[in-house]
Amino acid sequence: MTAAPTSGFSAFALEPFPELQPGDDLAGTITDVLSSTSTELRDGDIVVVASKAVSIAEKRYVDLASVTPGPKALELSAKTGKPAEIAQLILDSSSEHFLATDKGPIIARHTLGYQLTSAGIDRAGTEGAWLLPVDPDASARALRDALITYTGSDVAVVIADSDGRADRRGATVISIGAAGVAPLRVTEHGGKKQEETFTDLIAAAAGIILGQRGRGAPVAVLRGIAYEASDKGVASMLHHRP
Repeated sequence: MTAAPTSGFSAFALEPFPELQPGDDLAGTITDVLSSTSTELRDGDIVVVASKAVSIAEKRYVDLASVTPGPKALELSAKTGKPAEIAQLILDSSSEHFLATDKGPIIARHTLGYQLTSAGIDRAGTEGAWLLPVDPDASARALRDALITYTGSDVAVVIADSDGRADRRGATVISIGAAGVAPLRVTEHGGKKQEETFTDLIAAAAGIILGQRGRGAPVAVLRGIAYEASDKGVASMLHHRP
């Protein structure tokens, strides 16, 4: 399981990228952007996709008007300033939560096993929200398979999600789904081995160019990274799996 070293790699965003609509063929859209920008995927490339893009393609939208906040959600809303409907969605999507400070953010253990800020709920304007994909690893495998079919290149896929840490301000990027690349990497030096959350490192590297809100570049390609091919998925390295 010890991976070959990576001494350098390149990364680039696929842009301009059209605004996705619910139900769009994500792999087809990526392929169209590749064509329009005269870009070709190569064997071994890792395609990193923002989770929101996957959620849109999979129609994971919730109309906040359909959400009825309960007492716990109202209390959470009063403490954090989040809309009560969003607070209810966070409670519905998680098994437990805590506040990083007296006023938040809300750190929740998603029912899928991930620990995420706001349980991975992403606001969609003032009237809606996007939930995480039902099974991010399965979404990654489906996208990987479709991209291989469309492009003929043997690529891996990582689904990345913005996330905050309880100990500091700001957002980073982590992996929530993966296909074709082992989620853990073991490095060895001086006779000591270290297990690394490799797909998180990949997601974070892509996050530098994916950016946050308003960036408009939901897909990045990382090239030149040495990795072990695997479909174990991100769920395989979670401490708490459903």
